[in-house]
Amino acid sequence: NTINKTIKNDRKYQPYLGNKQKSINRKYVSLKKMKIRINRILEKTVCEGPGKRFCIWVQGCNLHCSGCANQELWESNAGREYETSEILERIKKRSHEIEGITFLGGEPFLQASAVAEIVGEVKKHGLSVLVFTGYHYETLSEGKDISVKKILNNTDVLIDGNFEQRELDLSRPWVGSGNQRFIFLSDRYQDFAEERNRLEIRIHRDGRIEMNGMADIDEIRTWF
Repeated sequence: NTINKTIKNDRKYQPYLGNKQKSINRKYVSLKKMKIRINRILEKTVCEGPGKRFCIWVQGCNLHCSGCANQELWESNAGREYETSEILERIKKRSHEIEGITFLGGEPFLQASAVAEIVGEVKKHGLSVLVFTGYHYETLSEGKDISVKKILNNTDVLIDGNFEQRELDLSRPWVGSGNQRFIFLSDRYQDFAEERNRLEIRIHRDGRIEMNGMADIDEIRTWF
């Protein structure tokens, strides 16, 4: 990580405390028609961050990490396009059941404007925000993109860094390699020392099997 600010990792949880945020009790507002391309939505899961969470896997990634478990999310024109207002309405219906929302990918910052609209609105209602990105926090925070800054200002925890197959490490929750960092951008969370990796398996009536969470992908392949 060759940037001015260095947040050491050494496979521990290094808190970066900034951008203290307060929840505001306001009604959801109608946003202008903005679209976001998404691969998958899971409205309630306990495997993608602290507590029960509404999770959004955005479509499109330009990093193409070797060994990526979600290569079907690389293509920017795949998935399905939604209006941000539709996503917010779905989050609203689940808001009494969840602790927060999680953005995964794909790469959320490739659709920064739409992601910023969503996180900015849900944060007003007391929900926490966790965002995964392959970019480094320093690169994002030192840029001038207004939408990127809005995302960071409304994020409680940013998990940054691309997946490095040579640094495979499943000892920490939700991440797959030792270089990835937990950056705490609010005081809502301080560490995740008590959290453990989990895997959810859903078997649908039509025979489809869907999984989410963190586990050894090679071991999972031996199950089928």
